[in-house]
Amino acid sequence: MPPNRTMRASTLERKRSEYTNSIGQYFDIHDSERTDGQRTLLHQILIDVPRTAGSVKIIQHPTVQRALERILYIWALRHPASGYVQGINDLVTPFYFVFLTDHLPTDRPSVEEDVDALADAALDQVEADAYWCLSKLLDAIQDHYTFAQPGIQRMVFKLSELVARIDAPLHNHLTEQGLQFIQFAFRWMNCLLMRELSLDLILRVWDTYLAEHGADSALTYTGGDAQSDGFAVLHVYTCAALLKHYSSELMVMDFGELITFIQHLPTTGWSTKEVELLLSQAYVFKSHYHSSPAHLTCNR
Repeated sequence: MPPNRTMRASTLERKRSEYTNSIGQYFDIHDSERTDGQRTLLHQILIDVPRTAGSVKIIQHPTVQRALERILYIWALRHPASGYVQGINDLVTPFYFVFLTDHLPTDRPSVEEDVDALADAALDQVEADAYWCLSKLLDAIQDHYTFAQPGIQRMVFKLSELVARIDAPLHNHLTEQGLQFIQFAFRWMNCLLMRELSLDLILRVWDTYLAEHGADSALTYTGGDAQSDGFAVLHVYTCAALLKHYSSELMVMDFGELITFIQHLPTTGWSTKEVELLLSQAYVFKSHYHSSPAHLTCNR
């Protein structure tokens, strides 16, 4: 929504209407009207959506699944420079869930049947708002999903640099074991930890990212690469804090054990307490290193 409050109602109405019109233009058409590329795209989305947030039953509701399919397909067609990339399906889930929660009972845990009780108009608003929020997020990190995904490559490199500085023994151990950061951190950057933390904890993490983005919208990466999104910047430091958290366990593992452990981090029992400590550590790292990139150079 625009900062000017007097424009918010009209802006929401216009954007929701625009998205609804996009469904008829792009999605609700006969398959014969799609190009081969569009059919391939839709097929991939139909495969990926059921795998999204598999532990959250409401997200598995057929109505929600169809909404996610429309959002992802329409976004991809309207952003041909990047198109749909696996991982984007994870990024829409927090937005959709937050907007959906506004319409669900607050006096008890939500169940799948609650979705059936919602009016079509409410579901349409949830879908449209989730689409526009996803678009806003991806506009800022679009080079994460263009050819060769250079934005993610930069973030992985920055993470490796950062760990080498804050925990040199761990970085050396990973290197000695032949584990490259791209082998595990690519998913962390691509899906923004959606597969490492439960959805309720992701909402807490993203809330901090968005607040940081609003507070600091002119940040730069080491080397002078312009980066105007605090969301992605703080994420790198959060990933560094996550590795630091498990440093003692990782230090005694060989390559195979490292891969298995990092790809299945034992965060199942985490609560907001652990996440808040993680974010606090990430912010400390960012305060120390982000404004003084020379500190990341080990020979200084």
